[in-house]
Amino acid sequence: MGLKTSLSGTSVQTQALITSAMGGILLLYLSQWVLSGLDASGKWLLSLGTPLVLLAWFRYFIHFVLITVLIYPKYQFKYFRSHSIKFQLVRAIFMLMATLLLFTTLSYLPQAQATAIIFLAPLLMLAASPWLLGEAPRASRWVAAIVGFCGVLIVIRPGSGLHLTGVMFGLLAAIAFSVQNMMTRRVARDHPFTTLIWSGLAGTLVLSAIMPFMWSQVLEFMSSLAAFDWLILISTGLTGAFGHLIQIQAYRLAPASVLAPFIYMQMTAAATIGWLIWGDLPDATTWLGIGIIFASGVGVGWFEWRNQATKSSPA
Repeated sequence: MGLKTSLSGTSVQTQALITSAMGGILLLYLSQWVLSGLDASGKWLLSLGTPLVLLAWFRYFIHFVLITVLIYPKYQFKYFRSHSIKFQLVRAIFMLMATLLLFTTLSYLPQAQATAIIFLAPLLMLAASPWLLGEAPRASRWVAAIVGFCGVLIVIRPGSGLHLTGVMFGLLAAIAFSVQNMMTRRVARDHPFTTLIWSGLAGTLVLSAIMPFMWSQVLEFMSSLAAFDWLILISTGLTGAFGHLIQIQAYRLAPASVLAPFIYMQMTAAATIGWLIWGDLPDATTWLGIGIIFASGVGVGWFEWRNQATKSSPA
């Protein structure tokens, strides 16, 4: 009787973990659609001639205001305090750089191809983590980074029709995102809300300091915007904030090791949105490159998860 009860309890616990993991995966995928919507909005606005600084300012200012409105009434300044101010600022600056570089990339490249290049970032982070984070070096991470880069080379190959300037900005954005991801590990002691607040605040302050130098251009452009364009501009802050909030909830429901392989599913969202809005559909060779990047990321994610599970299992 006792054995049956124990087995039943274990089964219920296992089922709860599976259900929680599935919820995390679904929320992660939802966040990828929301953030791909942010990318598409940025690409749309830049095609209208929106100044890059103005676009980024709306994205960060509305993000900061929204997060503050959601958090402050209940927690006041609790989540404004950080254990790692220095690393929060470094992370915020690289996040801002990555945002500016990504929007610039999207102004030159189709969304699916731009996203494929950006997804070098997690692989670069894994490869560089032994030097920058003090983690143990692993051959599997280097293999995944090299294979993923081969996939990117296929995507940006000569004859692909991709603008060289956009490709260069995309590679720079991938580097900036990889540093941002490494700094995210550095501030792991802070609550995720703290990281959201600091990234929004730092981005808003830096962009607000730049804005006066191009005020006449900004005012002239804003006066020409239609109501729908204003809606899209404001939505960048909403989708940015909600996309990251949904991601936080996903990581609360499921471990990072479980979610890691599914990060690359954002390529499907980016490709679908790019096709629906602009009719951009990658050719077969580009899909091969995207598939290689996807496989390298999923492969190293699975390997890391299996390695972690083996270490944590009882002897």
